[in-house]
Parts: sequence; C-alpha cells; structure tokens
Amino acid sequence: MRILYDYQAFSRQFYGGVSRYFVELARRLPRLDNTEVKILAPLYINHYLKELDPGIVFGRQVARAPKAAGKLFNIYNRAKTRYQAASYRPDIFHETYYARQSISPSSNQARVITVYDMIHERFPEYFPGWDKTPTTKQIAVARADHVICISETTRRDLLEIGNIRSDKVSVVHLGFVSPQTHDATAEPLIEGAYLLHVGIRSGYKNFQRLLKAYASNPSLHKHYRLVCFGGGKFSHAEERYRKTLGLAEDRLAWIGGSDSVLIQLYRHAAAFIYPSLYEGFGIPPLEAMAHDCPVICSTGGSITEVVGDAGEFFDPYDTTAIAQAIENVVGSHERADELRKLGRQRITHFTWEKCTSDTHAVYSALL
Repeated sequence: MRILYDYQAFSRQFYGGVSRYFVELARRLPRLDNTEVKILAPLYINHYLKELDPGIVFGRQVARAPKAAGKLFNIYNRAKTRYQAASYRPDIFHETYYARQSISPSSNQARVITVYDMIHERFPEYFPGWDKTPTTKQIAVARADHVICISETTRRDLLEIGNIRSDKVSVVHLGFVSPQTHDATAEPLIEGAYLLHVGIRSGYKNFQRLLKAYASNPSLHKHYRLVCFGGGKFSHAEERYRKTLGLAEDRLAWIGGSDSVLIQLYRHAAAFIYPSLYEGFGIPPLEAMAHDCPVICSTGGSITEVVGDAGEFFDPYDTTAIAQAIENVVGSHERADELRKLGRQRITHFTWEKCTSDTHAVYSALL
C-alpha cells in the first residue's frame, strides 16, 4: 500500500496538532507490512518533519519567509505536488487539510480527508465573514472517498450538518504522547497556589466566563492565582474586563515558553481548567493528566468523550457551575487525588499506535 500526504498542514504550521497527527502516522505506518508513506511538501515551514526518515519527506524547509510568501508557496507547492504525485502513483491520497481543488493528479487512488472539528459550523459568530473554512471543508469532504473524524462528536456533527452518508465516515481517535521532561526544572515557576489555563482564550474557548466565575468567588481568587500559559499576552480587552470585574492585577498571570515550562506549570497547579464551548478532540486535558494535574472541564463538544470519568465537569455557559466545579476539586484533597488516579488510567486509552492501526484499517478497506 502506497500512502501519500500532501503539503497543506506543513506549509501552514510551524508546530500544531494537525501537522503532529500526520507526522505520527508517517512515523509508524511504514512499520506495518507492505506499507509505504510519502509526504510531498516541496516548500514547508513545519519543524516536525525533521523527526522523520529523510526518505519519507520530499521537499525542503524554509526557515524564514515573509507572510506574503504564503500564496506563492501554495501555487508552487500545488504545481510541484501534482507532478510528483503522478510519478509516485499512490493507492491512498490523504489530504492534510481542506482545499477547494484536489491536489491529486487523478481519480485512480482512494481519496481520504480528516475532519478535525465542526467549530466554524457550530459557532459561526466567533469567526470573521471572510473565513470560508466551512465552504472549503464541504467541498473537500464531498470529493473524498472516505472521511476520518477524530472524535465521535465530530462525526455526529458532520453527519448532522454536512449531509453526508454515514458509511463514508469513520472515527479514529488521536494518539497522545506526553511532552518530554528531560529539561524540566524542579522548582515551581509560579509562587503560591494557582489554577492553570492553557492555550488561546478568545471566542469559543470561553475564557471570559472562566474569568467571571473566578472573580465572582472570593475564596478562589483569595487563595489561588489564575495562570494562563500560551495564547499570547493579555489583550487590552482582557485587561479592561479584569478591571470591570474588580479583579486585582496580581491575581492574573500570563507565562509563555517551551514544553518544559508547561510541564512545570501542570505539575504544580492545583488544577487545570478547560472551559471551551466546543472541542473536536482536546489534547490539553490529557497533558494535564499525564503530569498528575486534576482536570476540571466543560461538557462542550468532545471533551466528555476524551476525558471520560477523569474530570470534574461543568456547564460552560454557567459561571456559578464553573466556580462550584473548581471548589469541588481544590476544596477536597480526596477528589483531587481521585482525579489524578483516574487521569493516569485515562491517558492509556489514547496511543499513536492505536491511531495508526485504526487509520491503516480505514485505508485497507478502501482498496
């Protein structure tokens, strides 16, 4: 079986979940009998590709490029890939993201696309009018012979919104590998007790309601700081909202950095809070579990599907419920320890080996 992945994810992301997904598949699929993998990415910016056997990747990394070069890269990559793909003659052509036109040179191979979430369709109010992701996704899904969804929630939403046959769609959960810990420092990076939020905070990520829940509970903001990792420094709008809530500046902290920084934040946090209205999968709760950090999370999207019984859940629209869920964990050593134990068990359900095996089964069924 010859499998071909295109350049899209690797010309869009320096790092990121989508490109990591395909790199992990490309790393493991060649270990299976009679399976070859090629990634055609003539010009790419992604850093993960250097982890792969050089024989898998066709292309070269562009370390620095102006933002305006993106369209030129796309034109060059499309033309080059069509030529290279024709000579490779794959059995499976798996597009790594959504495109209006297929990069596949012919219809002789089975075409696969992965749908990661239906956030644009469920929450259009959080995206600008010029964002045409739903239309492009619909076109890409329609021309695919098979669709992989990374959660049952995503599959269900796609069937409901996308008007697609159920036998054309399979669920393959993502795998998970805990970030490396060899360079993690032993000492806490934040002084005192704190709650942790990770990643971007705008729109459907629902950070404003978390902030309101935190600010409205004197016990929480007296005894715990709210620490945010990644997602950029606090915006002017966030600072204004903090002041509106009457929350002291020193109760809210932002920190950026590498995986080693994030690991230490997980290890020493009283709890990890995940307030999203919707997620197609959701890796951060698994990261928290891997580092014995109790998980407190919303019931939005696939979060309950991924977290299972290893989290304290809340209605993401109810700020009182958010605050109460946090109190349930940080106010009880027994509940926090229970979540740590359940978390260690839960992360064993999500491996890249299983993701690879299930994906290979999808490919085989198409031949």
